[in-house]
Amino acid sequence: MNDTPPSHYYYPKLTASPTIASYLLFCHHTYFLPSNFRSSDKKPRISPSLRWRRLRRRAAKLNLSLFFLSVSETFVGAQQLKVSFRDFVKKRDLDSKFKIDSAGTIDDHEGNMADPRMTSAAKRRGIEITSLSRPIKASDFRDFDLILAMDEQNKEDILKAYNVWKARGNFPPDADKKVKLMCSYCKKHNDKFVPDPYYGGAQGFEKVLDLLQDACESLLDSITAQS
Repeated sequence: MNDTPPSHYYYPKLTASPTIASYLLFCHHTYFLPSNFRSSDKKPRISPSLRWRRLRRRAAKLNLSLFFLSVSETFVGAQQLKVSFRDFVKKRDLDSKFKIDSAGTIDDHEGNMADPRMTSAAKRRGIEITSLSRPIKASDFRDFDLILAMDEQNKEDILKAYNVWKARGNFPPDADKKVKLMCSYCKKHNDKFVPDPYYGGAQGFEKVLDLLQDACESLLDSITAQS
């Protein structure tokens, strides 16, 4: 089957004005011990080590693949998503349980580094960005269990690509149901989509990082809780 990404013909809205680009996914998870219990019974406090052991037991059956998508990986850099999320799951000793990758829905900047402003913002949070961008390909819809988009337009473009490739070959009938919005996993923010900081200042990049930290923490919690 031909895995060549669809040309710009399939994304007429994106070529003239790249909007939602790829964003760095930096996640840090902390467990807090409760100071009091509601019950009158004096329940023992659960130690951090016990919490980690329980988490590892729940995650023992995990074998998932995550794929992060945005318009173009270089404008704000979707390639950072895999690097940062890998670092996040590693802190929970779950790095062997996940396959993580990222791409863009257009191929203008294939092989390029991330936007230097996002790279700088990431570095201030202790994350080094070195990976290169690549466009989405047909096999991604078969290889990944969850495909995460930054906003509705981004999601629509992903589904357009899926429909093009589906017409060319034998695809799983429900592969399009793998596509979800990143912000649908947020708990601390009410944003419906990841904003585009491309034309703004440094504060916009920090906002994106905070938003994705929230979404990714909740996403990983959700995955491990279901195992």
